[in-house]
Amino acid sequence: MSGDCDKTEQFDGLFLSIAQHHPQGPSQLLDTFVSFLRRKTDFFSGGQDGAWEKMVMSTFRKHDKIYKDERDAELKEKKEKEAAKLAAAQKKTTKAQQPSSSSDHAQITELTDAEAEKLQEELNAAKSKKPETVPSEETPTVSKVIEEDEEESEKGKLLPNKGNGCDLEKYSWTQTLQDLEVRIPLNVNFKARQKDVVVNITKKHLTCGVKGQPPIIDDDLPYEIKVEESTWVIEDGRLILLTMEKVNKMNWWSKLVVSDPEISTKKINPEPSKLSDLDGETRGLVEKMMYDQRQKEMGLPTSDEQKKQDVLKKFMEQHPEMDFSKCKFN
Repeated sequence: MSGDCDKTEQFDGLFLSIAQHHPQGPSQLLDTFVSFLRRKTDFFSGGQDGAWEKMVMSTFRKHDKIYKDERDAELKEKKEKEAAKLAAAQKKTTKAQQPSSSSDHAQITELTDAEAEKLQEELNAAKSKKPETVPSEETPTVSKVIEEDEEESEKGKLLPNKGNGCDLEKYSWTQTLQDLEVRIPLNVNFKARQKDVVVNITKKHLTCGVKGQPPIIDDDLPYEIKVEESTWVIEDGRLILLTMEKVNKMNWWSKLVVSDPEISTKKINPEPSKLSDLDGETRGLVEKMMYDQRQKEMGLPTSDEQKKQDVLKKFMEQHPEMDFSKCKFN
């Protein structure tokens, strides 16, 4: 059964993307799929009468059995954990209620004045000492605030994380010039499935959370994204992983949603990438920017300025009768 899951789960991202366009739920999604089989395949006509019905019922019964087996296994595991907790609690209670032997009784001894004074000093010292805070694995890391910077405008902004995004209290996000990735812990005590969460992605708004609970994210995006190229999956039943493609691929985002604190995009240090990895339009823009930057550094005209000069030179060659000596060109 696990081998069958491994083969089919590779399409989860694709199917989830399709499911987002079916707000009426499974019945609408199923109708679309059957319509595809009717129009584009020989599903209904390729076998004997009623063959398709047997195939459908056999497939649905197979997955119904898998679902029931998984549900029973989860219930069994849950009961075993509860029984183990109950047994441990009862054992602890029984041990606490057992009368202690005479050797266990604390002996009361009288302290001298010097010993009493020393003990009080130790208690006061222990009370004034602040306990060290040890971060646990469950404690979310949060991006650091920039307190000192040469530019006044950068003070108070957050430092980007390793992925050029931001680590916030409830979620974290990273980015490249092309897309964004958002990781949202669900903080639930069960293995969440698609039916347990709410995810809605539009061009400029993102809603995400657990059904029946206040949304973890429900806010506008600062820039537009390509909805048809954006997907989401649930990882290990504990975390939602969102991938969204930017419309403007030449812009670093300073925040995921408008209510988030800003990161300093000037502190972003992207990993070097090959121009061949970019699409044609983006590659052309990047090459033009790199060329113009080199020209400026050498005190030479940029590509746009060079074009203007070439047009002017051609015009002057075509009209030698005209006197351009007193003309000023910007």
